[in-house]
Amino acid sequence: MIPAPISVKPRIQEEAMRAMFAARKQVFVDLLGWDLPVLEDRFEIDQFDTAAARYLILLGPEGEHRASARLLPTTAPHILGTLYPHLCDGEVPRDSSIMEISRFCLDRNQDAASRLSSRNQLVTALVDHALCEGIGLYTGVAELGWLAQILRFGWDCQPLGEPAGDRGSKIGALAITIDASTRPSLERTGIYTPLALQLVEGREQVA
Repeated sequence: MIPAPISVKPRIQEEAMRAMFAARKQVFVDLLGWDLPVLEDRFEIDQFDTAAARYLILLGPEGEHRASARLLPTTAPHILGTLYPHLCDGEVPRDSSIMEISRFCLDRNQDAASRLSSRNQLVTALVDHALCEGIGLYTGVAELGWLAQILRFGWDCQPLGEPAGDRGSKIGALAITIDASTRPSLERTGIYTPLALQLVEGREQVA
């Protein structure tokens, strides 16, 4: 049985969204040095954070951001289709049952063990969300080191083309098939983890 996300009050959802955008700024701009738009010198929000975007956010016991990811429909503008179509050997996968994972963010204010647990719980939430929502494929773009980790998780993950240089490092596109075999495959590798953190499913609310 796949657990349903806990229903939360709009205020909690809004606070979770703001915490997520702040964490994204700390990770992608402050730590990794990506050239991304920043709102109020605090929130990393780009052109893909629209009403079409969906977010999975994991919160700690005090409501603090621990991990999050953005999901974009591939039938609308998304990172792979808009910015990096050249990373695909063929056509960019686009369908109502295909979503793009982006801004996979692990909060910086965690020790190594907590970070690993948050990562595994976020992967678990992504798989359960796909199975609940009829998403059969996730796509994404990742730097080579992170791409190698994703490929080793144990799920059916395939590169969509040869990695190419970007910002001094190589990035590649990938596709992850989600079906009835995904959960047991991730259980065998120890990635699939029952949620101990609070899961909030959000929509873009910060102007």
